[in-house]
Amino acid sequence: MVNSEKILAIINPDSAPAKRIVQKSKEKETIIDATQGRRTKSIIITDTNSIILSALLSDTIAGRIEES
Repeated sequence: MVNSEKILAIINPDSAPAKRIVQKSKEKETIIDATQGRRTKSIIITDTNSIILSALLSDTIAGRIEES
């Protein structure tokens, strides 16, 4: 679970800038892999500079945030 108030952005992992963000986060050890071994479909960026890899589509995550 992620506090929806802490989310700055939800981005697609296929772009080159997103891949650079993930690589830098791995180097800094500020990445959380919540995919449970599945393919990464979205990247959540929080205000604490943590990067969360998710197996859910960004539209699904956004819809769940809107519901709450």
